[in-house]
Amino acid sequence: MEIIKIGMADLGVAKPPSRLRTTGLGSCVGVVLYDHIHKVAGMAHVMLPESSLAKGGELSVGKYADTAIPHLIQQMQKEGAASRNMIAKLAGGAQMFAFLGGNDMMRIGPRNVEACKTALQAAQIKIIAEDTGGNCGRTIEFDSSTGVLQIRTVNQGVKEV
Repeated sequence: MEIIKIGMADLGVAKPPSRLRTTGLGSCVGVVLYDHIHKVAGMAHVMLPESSLAKGGELSVGKYADTAIPHLIQQMQKEGAASRNMIAKLAGGAQMFAFLGGNDMMRIGPRNVEACKTALQAAQIKIIAEDTGGNCGRTIEFDSSTGVLQIRTVNQGVKEV
């Protein structure tokens, strides 16, 4: 069994018996897509809500919810997945720092979650499990054989969805 590590602003695809893992999900969101019929899994480590926030130069498609999710769907389709069979699981999107005042720009975690949900809705992919918000970091690992997402939350243990 191979564990495919997904870095920040990165994405990847796996088939059984491989697993996908990403660490350091604070305000970032781990988006897992899975076609249970064809056993194709994908994971993106989304850092920011929208690509309009990009500062010049090259665009990193895995960094933004509005580019990572469509790109991940395409990569999974190249491996035999069908978008009509895909489901989604989300983890992360924590509010890692307490800020005084209501500055929306500082709500990166909640904005990331909202943007991921918007992109998934646009692609007509149903979210069947979610562990988002709070103020603790997470590590997630997805088993492409079983469709189980393991979520390790700092100071809160492990759960499976």
